Amino acid sequence: MKVAIVGASGAVGQEFLRVLAEQDFPISELRLFGSSRSAGRTYNFRGQDIVVKELTHNEDDFDGLDFVFTSAGAGTSKEFAKTITARGALMIDNSSAFRMDDDVPLVVPEVNGEDAFNTPRRIIANPNCTTIQMVVALKPINDISPIKRVHVASYQAASGAGASAMAELEQQYADIVSGKEAKVEKFAYQLAYNVIPHIDVFMDNGYTKEEMKMYHETKKIMHAPGLDVSATCVRVPVMRAHSEAIWVETEQPIGPEKARQAFETAEGIVVMDNPAEKEYPMPLFTAGKDSVYVGRIREDIANPNGLNFWVVGDQIKKGAALNAVQIAQYIIAHRK
Repeated sequence: MKVAIVGASGAVGQEFLRVLAEQDFPISELRLFGSSRSAGRTYNFRGQDIVVKELTHNEDDFDGLDFVFTSAGAGTSKEFAKTITARGALMIDNSSAFRMDDDVPLVVPEVNGEDAFNTPRRIIANPNCTTIQMVVALKPINDISPIKRVHVASYQAASGAGASAMAELEQQYADIVSGKEAKVEKFAYQLAYNVIPHIDVFMDNGYTKEEMKMYHETKKIMHAPGLDVSATCVRVPVMRAHSEAIWVETEQPIGPEKARQAFETAEGIVVMDNPAEKEYPMPLFTAGKDSVYVGRIREDIANPNGLNFWVVGDQIKKGAALNAVQIAQYIIAHRK
């Protein structure tokens, strides 16, 4: 395959390089693109030094490519989509630019991989990180009995706001320990020794844009327009890997044992659920891992048709770069 990464110098762009290598993705040629600030930087991939080229409206730059992974922000994706796809390349976009467009599939391979073959604009959207790990966990439950309602509280790491946000959290802890005032730029408030119930901008209905992404994207991915989804998204002082407390209501009661069996046989899930031995998923153990981890599986004592469980996944891997690469892998494996 001939592949390109747009936004190669960013946190997700760098993760693309690592994931492509880890997954042994079949690459005969790799091209890297970035902003004028990033142009000229060199990155090593499989022993070859590759120079980042400035992204411009030059269709020749994308000629002959099979897949282009883009992670340079929604504005860049919208501006350059036609340039990237003009010569037939398939654009797998990690921004929010096209996620809710009717003619762009929103894909998590374990859940709706077949949607990746319906690409009239040669664009596939990668969902929001919190949505990805949640729908991977919802799928095996929904296969047993359709889910009617989902409530979720997310506990999102600094990595969700980018490399500079991770650096700010580190620096805040260092400043506080040394008696200095913590500098705040990336978040609404100091994140160190704090949690912030505010991710992205607030909407007119009182929910944030991040919370509404989970509402809309879950419905689209699961082909369930009637599914009720309510989210509260919270930023926590964790470096990497998001956590979610999820409550689901199904049409028929399932019970924790049947749910556990479904999770254990589901693609992309690792069950870590032994409370007696204090075994449950945490960012401490799951950062840098590929899978979505599920634990604390139990009945919802407030709802006879309800289940509660706890989900943790690495935001930069499965929540971004890995899912995009897995979309390409799914296409290669299932292409007719």
